[in-house]
Amino acid sequence: MITAIVFVKADVARIPEVAEAIAALDGVSEVYSVTGQIDLIAMIRVSKHEDVAEVVADSLNKVEGVSSTETHIAFRTFSRHDLESAFALGLD
Repeated sequence: MITAIVFVKADVARIPEVAEAIAALDGVSEVYSVTGQIDLIAMIRVSKHEDVAEVVADSLNKVEGVSSTETHIAFRTFSRHDLESAFALGLD
């Protein structure tokens, strides 16, 4: 599974609509409205690197109200949730 984190700058007057449109795209698992220099963070989870390009370049960047994006590819996942799940195997 490939995970990409996409920082999105959007038209400030349309952030909720932009977030909903992005969240509806195939390959997008979550969208967060955030503070700071960017407006939204979209989490992309796909099976191949080529799919990241399809989601970001072919779809997300074309959502009306998106002014720019910056994409980061995750190498590894470190998560308390993942660790708790792994240690809980067989405890049912």
